[in-house]
Amino acid sequence: MNRWNIPSWLEQEVLARDQRCIYCGVEFAGIAMERRCRPSWEHIVNDAKIVTRENIARCCMGCNASKGTKLLAAWLESKYCKSRGITSGSIAEVARAFLALSQGTVAPKPSCMDSPSTARS
Repeated sequence: MNRWNIPSWLEQEVLARDQRCIYCGVEFAGIAMERRCRPSWEHIVNDAKIVTRENIARCCMGCNASKGTKLLAAWLESKYCKSRGITSGSIAEVARAFLALSQGTVAPKPSCMDSPSTARS
């Protein structure tokens, strides 16, 4: 586990999935980049006890600092998002899926996310 209590199997899965900020889309390339563009770990729902592939993601430090403890839907209405063109339609699928679920527009799926052996295809 890393210092955020993310199991290594999940950390590797998220690192492979999130090659860009899930919010603004900045690419996490191996080049030197400004601090605000560097990747950071994100809990889409700001609860460190929810350690699932649906809640753990990578976003840039700028988006992470701006979002802070705000709910995703509220943050998407912020000046930060509006000035950068970040909308519910532009964010990565992992965040869009959470947003749809939190707004009641899709039925929740059963979650069996405790280990890689229970992963869905």
